Amino acid sequence: MSALLDVRAVGKAFGGVVANRGISVQVEEGEIVGLIGPNGSGKTTLFNSIVGHHPIDEGEIYFDNGRIDKLGVPEIARLGLLRTFQQTRIYGGMTCVQNMLISAPQQGLGVAAMLAPHTRAEEERAGELLDFVGLYEKRHLIAGDLSFGQQKLLEFSMALMNGPRLLLLDEPTAGINPTLINGLMDRLQRANAEFGITLLVIEHNMRVIMNLAQ
Repeated sequence: MSALLDVRAVGKAFGGVVANRGISVQVEEGEIVGLIGPNGSGKTTLFNSIVGHHPIDEGEIYFDNGRIDKLGVPEIARLGLLRTFQQTRIYGGMTCVQNMLISAPQQGLGVAAMLAPHTRAEEERAGELLDFVGLYEKRHLIAGDLSFGQQKLLEFSMALMNGPRLLLLDEPTAGINPTLINGLMDRLQRANAEFGITLLVIEHNMRVIMNLAQ
């Protein structure tokens, strides 16, 4: 059986600085895979290349047997391949539930599609996912008022709102209060087990990656 994600001899340079050279990675569907390495070793660049933020200079990237390294970010996202970031990408001036709804898959393009009325099913799904990450009681709070750890959970639930098949997580526990780490790990494992989401995780906390990665 072929891998869900197949990165083949990928290279990426910025000017004269080589960030990735000859990188090959395979991730099977249903796995939780850890990606470790020192700061500056090109892990985040690889993530950016996989999801289309940085066009690669050499090599090939396949997702579900289709080549994706010539596609843009929106096209790759619609295939079910998404990522989160070290620093959260939430809408700080909006409520948690508004963040969820604006993250729902859009029918169409542009501002009009983003502002179109949401369906009852989308609203119910937003509530279910906020409950899944433990933020349901805070659903009407302004997202910027949440703790950093709670913002990470919100960003994770926003990604889940899109129903990804493969989610790339860039240091999900970085900056989080240690008391929240176990809860986040549990939700990542549950998302894998209950929703069937494959996870590729960059993480410097070795306790976390040893417990998560299969």
